[in-house]
Amino acid sequence: MTRLADAAARHGLGRRVGLGMPLALAAIAAMAGVALLAISSWFLTGAAIAGAGGLTAISAFNYLLPSAAIRALAIGRTAARYGERLSSHGAALGAMARLRTRLFARLAGADSRVAPDLASGDASARLIDDIEALEDLVVRRSALPGALAGAAVALFCVALSGWPAALAYGVLTGAGLVAGGHVARRLSRAPAAAASAARGRLRDRYVELAAARPEILAYGLGERANAMLADDLASWDRARLALVRGEALLGGAVAAWSTLIAVAVLLLAREGAALAALSTLAAFAGSEVLAVRIRSALREAVIAEGLARIGAIGALDPVAPSAAPVVPATIGIGAVQLQPGERIVLTGPSGCGKTTLVETLAGLRSAPLPLTVAAVDVAGQTASQLAAQFALAPQAPQLIAGTIADNLRVARPGVTEPAMWAVLDVVQLSARIRAMPSGLDTPVGEQGGTLSGGEQKRLSLARALLAGRPWLIADEPSEGLDAATENALVADLDAWLARHGTGLILVSHRPAPRTLASRALALPLA
Repeated sequence: MTRLADAAARHGLGRRVGLGMPLALAAIAAMAGVALLAISSWFLTGAAIAGAGGLTAISAFNYLLPSAAIRALAIGRTAARYGERLSSHGAALGAMARLRTRLFARLAGADSRVAPDLASGDASARLIDDIEALEDLVVRRSALPGALAGAAVALFCVALSGWPAALAYGVLTGAGLVAGGHVARRLSRAPAAAASAARGRLRDRYVELAAARPEILAYGLGERANAMLADDLASWDRARLALVRGEALLGGAVAAWSTLIAVAVLLLAREGAALAALSTLAAFAGSEVLAVRIRSALREAVIAEGLARIGAIGALDPVAPSAAPVVPATIGIGAVQLQPGERIVLTGPSGCGKTTLVETLAGLRSAPLPLTVAAVDVAGQTASQLAAQFALAPQAPQLIAGTIADNLRVARPGVTEPAMWAVLDVVQLSARIRAMPSGLDTPVGEQGGTLSGGEQKRLSLARALLAGRPWLIADEPSEGLDAATENALVADLDAWLARHGTGLILVSHRPAPRTLASRALALPLA
């Protein structure tokens, strides 16, 4: 448990997450609950004894004070429990929001050459499901201290019936806490690991199949897609069933052990029927600490899995953008040296490594290629150094879920609308976007929304132009365009590159874009 708390603290889920109030309210609720049951049992038993003793005993029995205490304890317990739930969930939601933001920033800003190779489904599972599992770490943190406070009140009540009853209660409760926690961890460790792994695989598979939805529908592959999910679904179901069975088994064991504690206290009570009833029900109520400990231990394995999976993201070092002015660098591709502002087209058959080369230059992957920036091998450059030199318009652009303007602001925060329209003019998209009812505020999904494939590529190219880097890397920028639009794009892009003195590294199989380059380099490199 200490290791788990230490790991949680490293992710900002330590004790300083606003849990002071939930801890206090949980203790009040637990203590009030035990006292309520104890006084109620004493009151009912005492009233029954007084009733059996005749009118004199009845008239001497004070029922007003116990009744008032019972009412006050009931109200106090309800209010404290409600406040504890409200404040603990508030603290948990705030902590989870901060954790998600921090982890997403690390994942989005990490050097992709050294970051873990996470598919989008697995990454979302870590940022959603695994963090949701950690919510229990915050929400339930106040439960065990509160239950221990209730157990202390129960011990005091039991002690009113003599030290043998108190000793039995303490020994049996302590043994249940130790043994229950150990068994719960043993039962949950393997199923929790299996469930976490299966959930990640399922998300990966769902994302892959969702991307292939048109093909699945077109070729009637629904049954095959379902079969691909069946094994992972079965693994997930088996793991969750094992967790539920373990929880049910331990729940039954806790009920039996709590009954044993109450019976032992009843048999050892020495101070009369009323106090025997008080101590017996107090002991039964105080044994709630066993159930809380079991639930906590059962969740430890799930939480530990979540912490381990997000730990890989939390350990990433986000790439800090350089604040120094960018000096255009000389680029070396094999034996070819490119001076700032030069333009080159990479040629060669499909599969010869053109996309690999430009993505390595841009710092997106690590490949053993003879590439230098400012006479330094790219392998020795940081991702921020490479990003400061290159703006990449990739062959398969990825848009973000937002508006057209949001997608353009990715390149340069704070960019103005006139600057957006200027680059949209260059890529031949301004007329199309002006015709949209919402213009730059038109929503665009991750898959491009209403934009065609060619329009998505041109929006990506506009984003790269807005970045204002010394070198533009354009991978098949005119793919999918008609001849007239392609020619207009090439002419405007040529003027833009000349006006800004931007160098160009181009990949294209089409003749029109190749006219932008003054030289060509055939791949693969010798």
